[in-house]
Amino acid sequence: MSLSLPSRQTETLRARYATAALFCANGFTTGAWAPQIPLLLPRHGITEFALGLLILGLGLGAVGAMLFSGRLIARHGSVRILRLFALTIVPVLPLVVFAPSPWLLAPAMALLGGCLGSMDVAMNANAVEVERRLGRAIMSSSHGFWSLGAFLGGTAGSFVIAHGTAHVQALATAALVACVVLLALPHLRGEPPQPQLRETAERPPLLPRAAGIWVLGLLALFCMVPEGAVLDWAALYLRRELEAGPFTAGLGFACFAGAMAVMRFLGDGLRNRHGAVTVLRVSAVISMTGLVIAALSPAAPLAIAGFALAGLGIANTVPIFFSAAGNYPGQAPGAALSAVTMLGYTGILVAPASIGFVAGHLGYRPTYLALAGLLLVVALLAERTALADHRPQAAPATG
Repeated sequence: MSLSLPSRQTETLRARYATAALFCANGFTTGAWAPQIPLLLPRHGITEFALGLLILGLGLGAVGAMLFSGRLIARHGSVRILRLFALTIVPVLPLVVFAPSPWLLAPAMALLGGCLGSMDVAMNANAVEVERRLGRAIMSSSHGFWSLGAFLGGTAGSFVIAHGTAHVQALATAALVACVVLLALPHLRGEPPQPQLRETAERPPLLPRAAGIWVLGLLALFCMVPEGAVLDWAALYLRRELEAGPFTAGLGFACFAGAMAVMRFLGDGLRNRHGAVTVLRVSAVISMTGLVIAALSPAAPLAIAGFALAGLGIANTVPIFFSAAGNYPGQAPGAALSAVTMLGYTGILVAPASIGFVAGHLGYRPTYLALAGLLLVVALLAERTALADHRPQAAPATG
């Protein structure tokens, strides 16, 4: 017995680092994809409108895959599905980059979105399982590793494209991601054997029926819509309404993303000490305050500081919703997470287009103030995430 306990603890810690590595690999692939986007215009001779439709197809592929991932996870467990889709992200970026025509590019981009989206649900479901085994939060830092991977992928990818070619960058990304994935997969651990759940999961529902899960998804949406608004529109707001230069305008999202990444690595400690409800409520208020400062700022530097403050606040909100969904009573973690993930990511994939339309008619200041109001709703309903701290000790780890 004295030997089995340390061995089990070591195995769980390895599973935790393996999950973190896969979050990083997913983020790295996403980051490496970003500098490839503008190169598609001259390569295929398409317009910006056509590129927008292709990117929309990528987003719809991701959201659609998230919808079905929960059923797969409920039937086969998070480990098998995570292993499958972790392997599928290796070739998808080269498939997009090497596509010889727009007609093949479109399904390749939809496949890229579908593989990344399905892996996203599976790795979040697996992170919930690891939280249960460790008895403490790891979700925020897992998302921190995703942010770190995205930063590294975007930076290194841009460098390789600038000094080489897009095709070399895609192949190098695939090779590096393959190494990380193959090293991580043997150490993944998932749900213990539960025959009674397997019987009920033979035909799991496509969508969870519990209203509380959809409330969590809606609140996640309320947090991810502001994130998408800063990602897509902060630079334009700083340039048009605050007369910032190109470099200064780019600092809006850069400071937001940097602050978010740093806070995600601190978030688990805060949750373990103060609880998910308190952290979510304070985080929502901080992010709301940041957006208000950015919206009312008379000058670009203060607006950038407001966006950075918003990033500090928004960082740990979505990880808390994912943990709460994964622990929702009477629901398979994968099914609950697929619904919350699908609805939440709609805030980044779909909502920014609507925000741009509204901002074009009303202006960016009132738009950011309205988005701050969404975060006030999150703060008021923070009690909904109390389940994020419910981490019962699981049975011995199994592959």
